[in-house]
Amino acid sequence: MSAPNERIRTFCIIAHVDHGKSTLADRILQVTGAVEERKLREQTLDTMDIERERGITIKAVAVRLHYRAENGGDYVLNLIDTPGHVDFSYEVSRSLAACEGALLLVDAAQGVEAQTLANAYKAIDQDLEIIPVINKIDLPSADVESARRQIHDLVGLNAQEAILASAKEGIGTQTILEAIIRRIPPPKGDREAPLRALIFDAVYDSYRGVIVYVRIVDGRVTKGMKVLMMFNGLRYEVDEVGVFSPEITATDILEAGEVGYVICNIKTLRSTKVGDTITDALKPAAEPLPGYEEVQPVVFCGMYPAVANDYEELRNALEKLQLNDASFQYQADKSDALGLGFRLGFLGLLHMEIIQERLEREFDLTLVTTVPNVAYQIRLKSGERLTIENASKMPPSNLIEEVAEPYIEAEIICPTEYMSGVIELCKKKRGVHVRVDYIDSKRCLAIYQMPLAEIVLDFYDRLKSCTRGYGSLEYRLIGYRPGELVKLDILLNGEAVDALSSIVHRDRAEWVGRTLASKLRTLIPRQQYEIAIQAAIGNRILVRETIKALRKNVTAKCYGGDITRKRKLLEKQKEGKKRMKQIGAVEVPQEAFMALLRVNDGAER
Repeated sequence: MSAPNERIRTFCIIAHVDHGKSTLADRILQVTGAVEERKLREQTLDTMDIERERGITIKAVAVRLHYRAENGGDYVLNLIDTPGHVDFSYEVSRSLAACEGALLLVDAAQGVEAQTLANAYKAIDQDLEIIPVINKIDLPSADVESARRQIHDLVGLNAQEAILASAKEGIGTQTILEAIIRRIPPPKGDREAPLRALIFDAVYDSYRGVIVYVRIVDGRVTKGMKVLMMFNGLRYEVDEVGVFSPEITATDILEAGEVGYVICNIKTLRSTKVGDTITDALKPAAEPLPGYEEVQPVVFCGMYPAVANDYEELRNALEKLQLNDASFQYQADKSDALGLGFRLGFLGLLHMEIIQERLEREFDLTLVTTVPNVAYQIRLKSGERLTIENASKMPPSNLIEEVAEPYIEAEIICPTEYMSGVIELCKKKRGVHVRVDYIDSKRCLAIYQMPLAEIVLDFYDRLKSCTRGYGSLEYRLIGYRPGELVKLDILLNGEAVDALSSIVHRDRAEWVGRTLASKLRTLIPRQQYEIAIQAAIGNRILVRETIKALRKNVTAKCYGGDITRKRKLLEKQKEGKKRMKQIGAVEVPQEAFMALLRVNDGAER
């Protein structure tokens, strides 16, 4: 039998990356006895190998806990552990929609960071009850009073109510659980109303089909019930319902206020949409739940199978992965250099790395990835408007009236002594200064507007370098602005390699072309004939590098005698090389496509 609504609390843990969310989740699992001591390990809820290796949470995870409060009541707690990195903020917003409250973790040593603010504002927008927790109070560098001031001044919460904790040492965990019972409101759903369940995630199981993760808002769902997907009108019969404790555990019923999963023999991946509402097919709800706004990718790249025969496998892998991560998009693409593949859209560079690594690990694929870029808006002289995500699709320059690129507003928090380095970095990235606010005597917040293309490659790494690891970044898109942008082509023996084309600012085109050409000269293996590497804008060649031909000494056996015999052999070799150059294809290794990633490293020096 399900717990009554007033005995249910649904909450998530939000914070900046590496502020202790997964460690606190471990302590909560331990105190509530959800996981046996012998099975407890660091990052218990992070089930993917890649999460454990990198020490970050990528997927939000739900778990049901039982807790006996100090008032003697038995409560059911639904905990959702969320990611902290800016690229996975979509996961956070989906999790918040399924909760009534949130624990906002702040590192006692580092204070409020950029992503702390972003996640707090998301929770405030959803009208959630926020409980501030100052974590890592056991660290020698912990400054609790400074953290309190920042919570009050920057986030606008009552810092005196902040709970002091150390997730690593287990300090304050009991206090946090009591605060959840006392301060987070119970769910408001009506169990007698028609079923309305919000799909907040889904995974694909090769034996059981699609498993949808749901938050029951109204009504109840049981095994054998006929349900209707309100987005696409498809009907199914429920095969199993259950909860996460933390493994999936079948139950008889899920009622309003509960979080769990539903299996209804959904065989095709396209039949499920995250944000959809499940309702009773016989007594449907009048209107669906609000769901989620469509996520807009900001970084694009091409992914191609290293072996052409793996194209179908890559398509199937992308379908399955998109069900579990609705925030990336893909469409079929074709490249002259790389054959058939897909064009993918991501929320950031880390998101792209994670998706590529998951495809290679979970589906055993070998991929060739092109240089990441952003979407550009082009206005032609004819008045027509285009949006392109691939430099090779850019029309000839004589037809273009204006090229606009996406701009972001970046919030950078760092110690005051590194501010000059941050300002210098933003200037080099074509940043426009908005303002600098001083949080306290030691830390400040800089706000800059800059092109998204400048930050997708190496900005975050360079920010960490110039702030000795103390800088944090949060950004949001603010629209498109026109700029002096041109298409830079790379030609190998006069043939443009579409996968190496890029859109760059005119002032930097020659530098990028020179750097890339010299890198390619070291990466492309020597052939039996000479290879010319050129960087060009339209018909104008900016740079040329040459890879010398491998030369066999055809005159080695000729010693002494008539010189004309040597000349004849050399002439024959020259003709052979000329013929080879006409029919030979230059093999471009994967490292060449990744070379563009590293071109920016010294672009502004």
